[in-house]
Amino acid sequence: MHSLTVTWVGYVSLICFCMAYTLVIFEEQIHMRKSKPVILIGCFMWGLIGIYEAQHGGGHAHDHVKELIAEIGELFFFLLVAMTYISTLDERNVFKALRAWLLKKGLGFRKLFWATGLITFFLSPLADNLTSALLMATVALSVSGGNGKFIVPAFVNIIVAANAGGAWSPFGDITTLMVWTAGKVQTMEFSYLVLPSIVNWLIPASIMYFFVPDEQPEGGDEDVEMKIGAKVVIFLGIFTIATAVSFHQFLHLPPFMGMMFGLGLLMVEGFYLKRWGELKHLKKLGFNEERRKRPRFDIFARVAGVEFDTLLFFFGVLSAVGALQYIGYLALVSETMYGQLGPTFSNVLVGILSAIVDNIPVMFAVLKMDPAMGLDQWLLITLTAGVGGSLLSIGSAAGVAVMGVERENYNFMSHLKWAPVIALGYIGSIFCWYLVTPH
Repeated sequence: MHSLTVTWVGYVSLICFCMAYTLVIFEEQIHMRKSKPVILIGCFMWGLIGIYEAQHGGGHAHDHVKELIAEIGELFFFLLVAMTYISTLDERNVFKALRAWLLKKGLGFRKLFWATGLITFFLSPLADNLTSALLMATVALSVSGGNGKFIVPAFVNIIVAANAGGAWSPFGDITTLMVWTAGKVQTMEFSYLVLPSIVNWLIPASIMYFFVPDEQPEGGDEDVEMKIGAKVVIFLGIFTIATAVSFHQFLHLPPFMGMMFGLGLLMVEGFYLKRWGELKHLKKLGFNEERRKRPRFDIFARVAGVEFDTLLFFFGVLSAVGALQYIGYLALVSETMYGQLGPTFSNVLVGILSAIVDNIPVMFAVLKMDPAMGLDQWLLITLTAGVGGSLLSIGSAAGVAVMGVERENYNFMSHLKWAPVIALGYIGSIFCWYLVTPH
């Protein structure tokens, strides 16, 4: 296939892509959701390719788009299920109960700093980094009593922990999910990244700890009861992840089929809750005949509560990056970087780049370039693309989500002040990767 890099299509597409991305970066300032420009431009770029090929006697764009939609569809359905589970757990008061439990422990700010970081680090591999960071930032904010000196280091710590925790599990981040479904790193091989991830989180956390005020927040005495069926939903969530792994590992089927199977189970559980499950609970509260007027559990309300802006953003970004690949720009970059600089240096650079540009398109681009690399290098890029995003608040999905939790104290600039400390963790984790992976 001849390259379209030096045709009008190539130049126009590149300009459009940069314009759309600029709008994404300034999402907070212009109040335009990030999915809007990328969907428009992603489809527009393919339109231009179609026009060019129609003028010059056909091409392979149609086949390429078919392959692309298979990749996008896998990710889309996988994330849809994960987000629906999180939305359901939230509605069943699971996260509120966790917050109340932490408040009741009467921990000081310094202990809360470690507690929220530690929970995030171990929750992230299961519930993905975005969800874990969002959840724990909400918890940290609710126990902070508005103390900015605690909020900023606690939030930065949570973001670093979420990204580091997400790097050693196929479910921890969208990028690890991509590497896993592409078959570059197998399920058990992610365990090589456990130690580098711990180093990546502990170095900045240990330094920031000394800047956390040594004070007590006001204790909470609220009692939060999880709603009926909450424990069943937790069990189903864990079972769904196990099913997705089994489908991939033993049956050689796409993992999203296992996730959708889990969604089916959740829907049946939702039906049970709606019809009979809440009956006992309502009788206990003293509602007998009037229960029809009470709002009931509705699984489709949970699906509707999913962050569709994020899901549609993936569609737009992957379409646009797919178009750049088809035009031939990714092969050009791949030759320059991986051909001349060598894989280790390139992969470290990709990590730093993923702090500026979202790590999802960066990782997708590398997978599309498909440079010839061994397992050790695929592990390195999985690590750097995952944790490099912690350097800036806009560098990862976790950071972007946390920026929305509390805008007064925590913002782009307050995160930037801690960047040198985070960079030490980044360097430490790469050094650790070198020691633990088989070369």
